[in-house]
Amino acid sequence: MTAIEQLAACVADRTVISAALRDCVALHLADTVGAWVAGSRTPEGGALLRFAAPDALVSGDVAERVMRNCALARLSEIDDIDLGSCITPGSVVIPAALTLGASIEYCATETLAGAILAGYEAMVRLGRALDGPGILYRGIWPTYVAAPFGVAAASARLLGLDERQTAHALALALALAAPGVGQQSGGAMSRWLAMGHAARSGVVSARAAARGFTADLKMLEGEFFPSVYGVTPQIEVFTGGLGKRDAIAGVSHKSWCAARQTMAAAQGLKEIMDGGVVAADITAIEARIPPPTLKMVNHGVAPGERSSHLTSLPYQLACMALARESMLDVAQAPAATPGGIQTFMAKVKVLADDSLLQYFPRAWPARIAVEAAGGSKELLVLHVPGDPEQPFDESEARGKFEGVLAPLLGRAGSDRLWRASLAVFGENATPASLLGEIEAAIRPAATC
Repeated sequence: MTAIEQLAACVADRTVISAALRDCVALHLADTVGAWVAGSRTPEGGALLRFAAPDALVSGDVAERVMRNCALARLSEIDDIDLGSCITPGSVVIPAALTLGASIEYCATETLAGAILAGYEAMVRLGRALDGPGILYRGIWPTYVAAPFGVAAASARLLGLDERQTAHALALALALAAPGVGQQSGGAMSRWLAMGHAARSGVVSARAAARGFTADLKMLEGEFFPSVYGVTPQIEVFTGGLGKRDAIAGVSHKSWCAARQTMAAAQGLKEIMDGGVVAADITAIEARIPPPTLKMVNHGVAPGERSSHLTSLPYQLACMALARESMLDVAQAPAATPGGIQTFMAKVKVLADDSLLQYFPRAWPARIAVEAAGGSKELLVLHVPGDPEQPFDESEARGKFEGVLAPLLGRAGSDRLWRASLAVFGENATPASLLGEIEAAIRPAATC
Protein backbone atom coordinates (compact mmCIF):
# COMPACT_ATOMS: atom_id res chain seq x y z
CA MET A 1 0.00 0.00 0.00
CA THR A 2 1.14 3.54 -0.68
CA ALA A 3 1.34 6.07 2.12
CA ILE A 4 -1.87 7.70 0.92
CA GLU A 5 -3.66 4.35 0.89
CA GLN A 6 -2.52 3.63 4.43
CA LEU A 7 -3.91 6.94 5.65
CA ALA A 8 -7.12 6.37 3.68
CA ALA A 9 -7.66 3.08 5.50
CA CYS A 10 -7.52 4.94 8.83
CA VAL A 11 -9.78 7.75 7.60
CA ALA A 12 -12.42 5.27 6.44
CA ASP A 13 -12.25 3.28 9.70
CA ARG A 14 -15.52 3.50 11.67
CA THR A 15 -14.10 2.48 15.06
CA VAL A 16 -16.13 3.97 17.91
CA ILE A 17 -14.47 7.05 19.41
CA SER A 18 -13.82 7.08 23.15
CA ALA A 19 -15.60 9.59 25.38
CA ALA A 20 -12.26 11.19 26.35
CA LEU A 21 -11.28 11.68 22.71
CA ARG A 22 -14.70 13.10 21.90
CA ASP A 23 -14.28 15.59 24.74
CA CYS A 24 -10.91 16.60 23.31
CA VAL A 25 -12.51 17.17 19.90
CA ALA A 26 -15.31 19.20 21.49
CA LEU A 27 -12.81 21.50 23.24
CA HIS A 28 -10.94 22.14 19.99
CA LEU A 29 -14.24 22.69 18.21
CA ALA A 30 -15.42 25.27 20.74
CA ASP A 31 -12.04 27.01 20.61
CA THR A 32 -12.27 27.17 16.81
CA VAL A 33 -15.80 28.55 16.90
CA GLY A 34 -14.48 31.42 19.02
CA ALA A 35 -11.76 32.09 16.46
CA TRP A 36 -14.23 31.79 13.58
CA VAL A 37 -16.69 34.35 14.92
CA ALA A 38 -13.97 36.73 16.12
CA GLY A 39 -12.25 36.54 12.72
CA SER A 40 -15.39 37.92 11.10
CA ARG A 41 -15.01 41.14 13.13
CA THR A 42 -11.56 42.00 11.75
CA PRO A 43 -10.92 44.24 8.71
CA GLU A 44 -9.91 41.17 6.71
CA GLY A 45 -13.00 39.32 7.89
CA GLY A 46 -15.27 42.18 6.91
CA ALA A 47 -13.76 42.31 3.42
CA LEU A 48 -14.15 38.55 3.04
CA LEU A 49 -17.78 38.61 4.16
CA ARG A 50 -18.69 41.42 1.79
CA PHE A 51 -17.19 39.39 -1.04
CA ALA A 52 -18.25 35.86 -0.17
CA ALA A 53 -21.31 35.87 2.06
CA PRO A 54 -24.02 36.89 -0.44
CA ASP A 55 -23.08 34.32 -3.08
CA ALA A 56 -22.54 31.51 -0.59
CA LEU A 57 -25.78 32.06 1.30
CA VAL A 58 -28.01 32.66 -1.73
CA SER A 59 -26.67 29.82 -3.88
CA GLY A 60 -26.45 27.34 -1.01
CA ASP A 61 -23.18 26.05 -2.48
CA VAL A 62 -21.60 24.18 0.43
CA ALA A 63 -18.10 24.40 -1.07
CA GLU A 64 -18.38 28.20 -1.21
CA ARG A 65 -19.55 28.30 2.37
CA VAL A 66 -16.60 26.12 3.36
CA MET A 67 -14.31 28.62 1.63
CA ARG A 68 -15.73 31.54 3.57
CA ASN A 69 -15.94 29.83 6.96
CA CYS A 70 -12.43 28.36 6.91
CA ALA A 71 -10.96 31.68 5.82
CA LEU A 72 -12.68 33.52 8.69
CA ALA A 73 -11.41 31.08 11.31
CA ARG A 74 -7.84 30.98 10.00
CA LEU A 75 -7.38 34.74 9.69
CA SER A 76 -8.20 35.17 13.37
CA GLU A 77 -4.67 34.07 14.43
CA ILE A 78 -6.12 32.72 17.66
CA ASP A 79 -6.80 29.22 16.31
CA ASP A 80 -5.03 26.05 17.42
CA ILE A 81 -1.62 24.95 16.09
CA ASP A 82 0.56 21.85 15.92
CA LEU A 83 4.15 22.99 16.48
CA GLY A 84 5.89 19.96 14.98
CA SER A 85 4.14 20.41 11.65
CA CYS A 86 3.61 24.20 11.76
CA ILE A 87 -0.01 23.44 10.82
CA THR A 88 -3.12 25.18 12.15
CA PRO A 89 -5.60 22.34 11.62
CA GLY A 90 -8.65 23.41 13.62
CA SER A 91 -9.40 26.55 11.61
CA VAL A 92 -9.47 24.49 8.41
CA VAL A 93 -10.91 21.13 9.41
CA ILE A 94 -13.61 22.19 11.88
CA PRO A 95 -15.44 24.86 9.82
CA ALA A 96 -15.26 22.56 6.80
CA ALA A 97 -16.64 19.56 8.71
CA LEU A 98 -19.42 21.57 10.36
CA THR A 99 -20.41 23.26 7.10
CA LEU A 100 -20.45 20.07 5.04
CA GLY A 101 -22.01 18.10 7.89
CA ALA A 102 -24.84 20.63 8.13
CA SER A 103 -25.68 20.00 4.47
CA ILE A 104 -26.13 16.25 5.01
CA GLU A 105 -29.70 15.22 5.88
CA TYR A 106 -28.65 13.11 8.82
CA CYS A 107 -25.12 13.53 10.10
CA ALA A 108 -24.49 11.44 13.20
CA THR A 109 -22.42 13.07 15.93
CA GLU A 110 -20.04 10.10 15.81
CA THR A 111 -19.50 10.74 12.09
CA LEU A 112 -18.81 14.44 12.68
CA ALA A 113 -16.29 13.69 15.42
CA GLY A 114 -14.62 11.07 13.24
CA ALA A 115 -14.41 13.49 10.33
CA ILE A 116 -12.73 16.12 12.47
CA LEU A 117 -10.21 13.59 13.80
CA ALA A 118 -9.50 12.42 10.24
CA GLY A 119 -8.89 15.96 9.06
CA TYR A 120 -6.49 16.71 11.93
CA GLU A 121 -4.65 13.45 11.27
CA ALA A 122 -4.23 14.18 7.56
CA MET A 123 -3.06 17.78 7.97
CA VAL A 124 -0.67 17.18 10.85
CA ARG A 125 0.90 14.09 9.31
CA LEU A 126 1.42 15.81 5.98
CA GLY A 127 2.90 18.90 7.65
CA ARG A 128 5.32 16.84 9.70
CA ALA A 129 6.32 14.71 6.71
CA LEU A 130 7.09 17.86 4.72
CA ASP A 131 9.00 19.51 7.63
CA GLY A 132 6.48 22.32 7.97
CA PRO A 133 8.57 24.43 10.39
CA GLY A 134 11.48 24.31 7.95
CA ILE A 135 9.64 24.99 4.69
CA LEU A 136 7.73 27.91 6.22
CA TYR A 137 10.85 30.03 6.15
CA ARG A 138 11.44 29.11 2.50
CA GLY A 139 8.13 30.73 1.61
CA ILE A 140 6.00 27.57 1.59
CA TRP A 141 2.92 27.95 3.79
CA PRO A 142 2.38 24.54 5.45
CA THR A 143 -1.28 25.04 6.34
CA TYR A 144 -2.05 26.24 2.81
CA VAL A 145 -0.41 23.16 1.29
CA ALA A 146 -2.18 20.81 3.68
CA ALA A 147 -5.64 22.44 3.71
CA PRO A 148 -7.08 20.55 0.70
CA PHE A 149 -5.68 17.30 2.08
CA GLY A 150 -7.22 17.76 5.53
CA VAL A 151 -10.60 18.86 4.23
CA ALA A 152 -10.63 15.97 1.75
CA ALA A 153 -10.08 13.54 4.63
CA ALA A 154 -12.86 15.08 6.72
CA SER A 155 -15.20 15.25 3.71
CA ALA A 156 -14.51 11.64 2.74
CA ARG A 157 -15.53 10.54 6.22
CA LEU A 158 -18.68 12.65 6.19
CA LEU A 159 -19.70 11.45 2.72
CA GLY A 160 -19.11 7.80 3.63
CA LEU A 161 -16.42 7.14 1.02
CA ASP A 162 -14.77 3.72 1.06
CA GLU A 163 -11.00 3.22 1.35
CA ARG A 164 -10.35 3.38 -2.40
CA GLN A 165 -12.47 6.50 -2.92
CA THR A 166 -10.87 8.14 0.12
CA ALA A 167 -7.38 7.44 -1.19
CA HIS A 168 -8.20 9.07 -4.52
CA ALA A 169 -9.81 12.04 -2.75
CA LEU A 170 -6.59 12.56 -0.77
CA ALA A 171 -4.39 12.21 -3.85
CA LEU A 172 -6.52 14.63 -5.85
CA ALA A 173 -6.38 17.10 -2.96
CA LEU A 174 -2.57 17.01 -3.14
CA ALA A 175 -2.75 17.67 -6.87
CA LEU A 176 -4.92 20.74 -6.22
CA ALA A 177 -2.65 22.11 -3.46
CA ALA A 178 -0.38 25.13 -3.88
CA PRO A 179 2.74 26.18 -1.94
CA GLY A 180 2.07 29.78 -0.98
CA VAL A 181 0.45 33.14 -1.67
CA GLY A 182 3.44 35.51 -1.70
CA GLN A 183 3.95 38.49 0.60
CA GLN A 184 0.71 40.32 1.28
CA SER A 185 -0.66 42.92 3.65
CA GLY A 186 -3.70 45.12 4.17
CA GLY A 187 -7.31 44.56 5.14
CA ALA A 188 -8.32 43.27 1.71
CA MET A 189 -5.35 41.02 1.02
CA SER A 190 -6.23 37.81 -0.83
CA ARG A 191 -4.19 35.58 1.50
CA TRP A 192 -7.27 34.47 3.44
CA LEU A 193 -9.44 34.16 0.35
CA ALA A 194 -6.78 31.83 -1.07
CA MET A 195 -6.75 29.81 2.15
CA GLY A 196 -10.50 29.41 1.95
CA HIS A 197 -10.30 28.21 -1.63
CA ALA A 198 -7.63 25.70 -0.63
CA ALA A 199 -10.13 24.26 1.86
CA ARG A 200 -12.82 24.35 -0.83
CA SER A 201 -10.59 22.18 -3.02
CA GLY A 202 -10.74 19.48 -0.38
CA VAL A 203 -14.53 19.30 -0.62
CA VAL A 204 -14.31 19.20 -4.42
CA SER A 205 -11.73 16.38 -4.22
CA ALA A 206 -13.96 14.22 -2.05
CA ARG A 207 -17.01 14.86 -4.21
CA ALA A 208 -15.04 13.99 -7.34
CA ALA A 209 -13.70 10.77 -5.83
CA ALA A 210 -17.24 9.79 -4.88
CA ARG A 211 -18.12 10.12 -8.58
CA GLY A 212 -15.26 7.87 -9.62
CA PHE A 213 -12.48 10.34 -10.43
CA THR A 214 -9.00 9.01 -9.70
CA ALA A 215 -5.57 10.49 -8.98
CA ASP A 216 -1.94 9.45 -8.51
CA LEU A 217 -1.81 7.44 -5.28
CA LYS A 218 2.02 7.51 -5.28
CA MET A 219 2.32 11.29 -5.06
CA LEU A 220 4.13 11.17 -1.73
CA GLU A 221 6.60 8.46 -2.79
CA GLY A 222 7.17 9.72 -6.33
CA GLU A 223 8.97 12.71 -7.81
CA PHE A 224 6.11 15.18 -7.50
CA PHE A 225 7.14 16.86 -4.26
CA PRO A 226 10.93 16.79 -4.88
CA SER A 227 10.59 18.16 -8.41
CA VAL A 228 7.78 20.69 -7.86
CA TYR A 229 8.37 21.83 -4.27
CA GLY A 230 11.98 20.82 -3.68
CA VAL A 231 10.82 18.79 -0.68
CA THR A 232 11.13 15.04 -0.16
CA PRO A 233 8.32 13.76 2.08
CA GLN A 234 9.44 11.63 5.02
CA ILE A 235 7.21 8.61 4.50
CA GLU A 236 8.10 7.04 7.84
CA VAL A 237 6.94 10.20 9.60
CA PHE A 238 3.74 10.28 7.57
CA THR A 239 2.77 6.67 8.30
CA GLY A 240 4.41 6.10 11.70
CA GLY A 241 1.94 5.11 14.40
CA LEU A 242 -1.12 5.31 12.15
CA GLY A 243 -4.13 4.11 14.08
CA LYS A 244 -2.20 3.98 17.35
CA ARG A 245 -2.19 7.65 18.35
CA ASP A 246 -4.30 10.68 17.53
CA ALA A 247 -2.70 13.80 16.09
CA ILE A 248 -5.20 16.08 17.81
CA ALA A 249 -3.71 15.17 21.20
CA GLY A 250 -0.49 17.00 20.29
CA VAL A 251 -2.15 20.19 19.01
CA SER A 252 -1.75 23.39 21.07
CA HIS A 253 -4.41 25.93 21.93
CA LYS A 254 -3.33 29.57 21.76
CA SER A 255 -3.70 31.61 24.94
CA TRP A 256 -4.02 34.94 23.14
CA CYS A 257 -4.05 36.43 19.66
CA ALA A 258 -0.59 36.57 18.09
CA ALA A 259 1.82 34.63 15.94
CA ARG A 260 2.81 31.56 17.95
CA GLN A 261 6.50 32.35 17.33
CA THR A 262 6.18 35.36 19.68
CA MET A 263 4.48 33.59 22.56
CA ALA A 264 7.29 31.92 24.50
CA ALA A 265 9.08 35.24 25.01
CA ALA A 266 5.81 37.00 25.91
CA GLN A 267 4.98 34.23 28.38
CA GLY A 268 8.43 34.61 29.91
CA LEU A 269 7.91 38.33 30.41
CA LYS A 270 4.50 37.63 31.95
CA GLU A 271 5.99 35.20 34.46
CA ILE A 272 8.82 37.59 35.37
CA MET A 273 6.39 40.46 35.88
CA ASP A 274 3.99 38.26 37.83
CA GLY A 275 6.96 37.58 40.09
CA GLY A 276 7.11 41.23 41.09
CA VAL A 277 8.86 43.21 38.31
CA VAL A 278 6.97 46.39 37.45
CA ALA A 279 6.75 47.61 33.85
CA ALA A 280 7.88 51.12 34.78
CA ASP A 281 11.10 49.72 36.27
CA ILE A 282 12.12 47.76 33.16
CA THR A 283 15.04 49.34 31.35
CA ALA A 284 15.89 46.68 28.76
CA ILE A 285 14.73 43.30 27.46
CA GLU A 286 16.74 40.79 25.48
CA ALA A 287 14.67 38.08 23.81
CA ARG A 288 16.56 35.16 22.27
CA ILE A 289 14.68 32.90 19.86
CA PRO A 290 15.46 30.07 17.41
CA PRO A 291 17.28 31.47 14.34
CA PRO A 292 14.63 30.39 11.78
CA THR A 293 12.00 32.62 13.40
CA LEU A 294 14.10 35.80 13.75
CA LYS A 295 13.17 37.52 10.50
CA MET A 296 9.49 36.84 10.98
CA VAL A 297 9.17 38.48 14.43
CA ASN A 298 12.02 41.02 14.69
CA HIS A 299 10.34 44.12 13.32
CA GLY A 300 8.19 47.08 14.23
CA VAL A 301 4.53 47.75 13.42
CA ALA A 302 2.72 49.70 10.74
CA PRO A 303 -0.34 51.75 11.79
CA GLY A 304 -3.54 49.92 10.87
CA GLU A 305 -1.60 46.90 9.58
CA ARG A 306 -2.93 43.99 11.61
CA SER A 307 -0.41 41.35 10.54
CA SER A 308 2.54 43.52 11.55
CA HIS A 309 1.18 43.78 15.10
CA LEU A 310 0.48 40.06 15.39
CA THR A 311 3.99 39.07 14.30
CA SER A 312 6.06 41.79 16.00
CA LEU A 313 7.80 40.41 19.09
CA PRO A 314 8.68 43.89 20.46
CA TYR A 315 5.02 44.89 20.13
CA GLN A 316 3.74 41.71 21.76
CA LEU A 317 6.14 42.19 24.68
CA ALA A 318 4.98 45.78 25.07
CA CYS A 319 1.35 44.65 25.13
CA MET A 320 2.14 41.97 27.70
CA ALA A 321 3.78 44.59 29.89
CA LEU A 322 1.32 47.46 29.45
CA ALA A 323 -1.93 46.28 27.87
CA ARG A 324 -2.58 42.59 28.55
CA GLU A 325 -6.31 43.03 28.08
CA SER A 326 -5.70 43.90 24.42
CA MET A 327 -4.10 40.54 23.66
CA LEU A 328 -7.49 38.81 23.28
CA ASP A 329 -8.67 41.49 20.85
CA VAL A 330 -8.52 39.69 17.51
CA ALA A 331 -8.80 42.96 15.54
CA GLN A 332 -5.41 44.19 16.85
CA ALA A 333 -4.79 46.89 14.28
CA PRO A 334 -4.58 50.29 16.01
CA ALA A 335 -4.48 53.26 13.65
CA ALA A 336 -1.70 54.72 15.79
CA THR A 337 0.61 53.00 18.26
CA PRO A 338 0.28 54.57 21.73
CA GLY A 339 3.39 56.42 22.90
CA GLY A 340 3.88 54.18 25.91
CA ILE A 341 3.88 51.08 23.70
CA GLN A 342 6.39 52.67 21.32
CA THR A 343 8.69 53.61 24.19
CA PHE A 344 8.57 50.09 25.60
CA MET A 345 9.22 48.52 22.19
CA ALA A 346 12.43 50.53 21.94
CA LYS A 347 13.72 48.72 25.04
CA VAL A 348 13.47 45.32 23.34
CA LYS A 349 16.33 43.60 21.52
CA VAL A 350 15.60 40.36 19.64
CA LEU A 351 18.45 37.95 18.89
CA ALA A 352 18.86 34.54 17.29
CA ASP A 353 20.18 31.84 19.62
CA ASP A 354 21.55 28.64 18.09
CA SER A 355 21.37 26.84 21.43
CA LEU A 356 17.57 26.89 21.22
CA LEU A 357 17.62 24.72 18.12
CA GLN A 358 17.97 21.68 20.37
CA TYR A 359 14.29 22.13 21.32
CA PHE A 360 12.96 23.27 17.93
CA PRO A 361 10.53 22.42 16.33
CA ARG A 362 9.06 20.11 18.99
CA ALA A 363 8.90 23.27 21.07
CA TRP A 364 9.15 26.92 19.97
CA PRO A 365 11.21 28.29 22.86
CA ALA A 366 12.60 31.63 23.94
CA ARG A 367 15.14 32.83 26.47
CA ILE A 368 14.26 36.22 27.89
CA ALA A 369 16.41 38.51 30.07
CA VAL A 370 14.83 41.52 31.74
CA GLU A 371 16.86 44.39 33.17
CA ALA A 372 15.00 46.40 35.79
CA ALA A 373 15.71 48.85 38.58
CA GLY A 374 15.92 46.02 41.10
CA GLY A 375 18.30 43.87 39.04
CA SER A 376 18.07 41.40 36.18
CA LYS A 377 16.02 38.24 35.70
CA GLU A 378 16.37 35.56 33.03
CA LEU A 379 14.02 32.77 32.05
CA LEU A 380 13.98 29.96 29.50
CA VAL A 381 10.45 29.16 28.30
CA LEU A 382 9.89 25.94 26.38
CA HIS A 383 6.11 25.66 26.62
CA VAL A 384 3.24 28.07 27.11
CA PRO A 385 -0.26 27.50 28.52
CA GLY A 386 -2.30 25.67 25.92
CA ASP A 387 0.55 23.43 24.78
CA PRO A 388 0.11 19.68 25.38
CA GLU A 389 2.69 20.00 28.20
CA GLN A 390 0.44 22.63 29.85
CA PRO A 391 -2.96 21.72 28.41
CA PHE A 392 -6.11 23.78 28.64
CA ASP A 393 -8.91 22.35 30.71
CA GLU A 394 -12.50 23.32 30.05
CA SER A 395 -12.43 26.33 32.38
CA GLU A 396 -9.31 27.76 30.73
CA ALA A 397 -10.71 27.23 27.24
CA ARG A 398 -13.95 28.89 28.30
CA GLY A 399 -12.08 31.83 29.81
CA LYS A 400 -10.34 32.43 26.50
CA PHE A 401 -13.61 32.03 24.55
CA GLU A 402 -15.40 34.57 26.74
CA GLY A 403 -12.46 36.94 26.68
CA VAL A 404 -12.52 36.95 22.89
CA LEU A 405 -16.28 36.93 22.21
CA ALA A 406 -18.00 38.63 25.16
CA PRO A 407 -16.88 42.10 23.97
CA LEU A 408 -18.36 41.27 20.53
CA LEU A 409 -21.53 39.32 21.38
CA GLY A 410 -22.20 40.32 24.97
CA ARG A 411 -21.85 37.95 27.91
CA ALA A 412 -25.16 36.19 27.22
CA GLY A 413 -24.42 35.72 23.52
CA SER A 414 -20.94 34.41 24.23
CA ASP A 415 -22.26 32.00 26.86
CA ARG A 416 -24.97 30.68 24.53
CA LEU A 417 -22.49 30.03 21.74
CA TRP A 418 -20.01 28.34 24.09
CA ARG A 419 -22.67 25.97 25.37
CA ALA A 420 -23.89 25.17 21.87
CA SER A 421 -20.34 24.50 20.66
CA LEU A 422 -19.40 22.25 23.53
CA ALA A 423 -22.67 20.32 23.23
CA VAL A 424 -22.43 19.61 19.49
CA PHE A 425 -21.87 15.91 20.14
CA GLY A 426 -24.87 15.69 22.46
CA GLU A 427 -28.04 13.73 21.74
CA ASN A 428 -30.17 16.61 20.45
CA ALA A 429 -27.47 18.69 18.75
CA THR A 430 -26.76 18.74 15.02
CA PRO A 431 -24.09 20.40 12.85
CA ALA A 432 -26.86 22.43 11.22
CA SER A 433 -28.10 23.88 14.52
CA LEU A 434 -24.61 24.92 15.59
CA LEU A 435 -23.77 26.33 12.15
CA GLY A 436 -26.95 28.41 12.34
CA GLU A 437 -25.81 29.87 15.68
CA ILE A 438 -22.39 30.68 14.25
CA GLU A 439 -23.69 32.28 11.07
CA ALA A 440 -26.12 34.37 13.07
CA ALA A 441 -23.15 35.66 15.08
CA ILE A 442 -21.01 36.53 12.07
CA ARG A 443 -23.67 37.89 9.73
CA PRO A 444 -23.84 41.43 11.22
CA ALA A 445 -20.17 41.93 10.38
CA ALA A 446 -20.92 41.65 6.66
CA THR A 447 -22.24 45.21 6.66
CA CYS A 448 -19.30 46.70 8.58
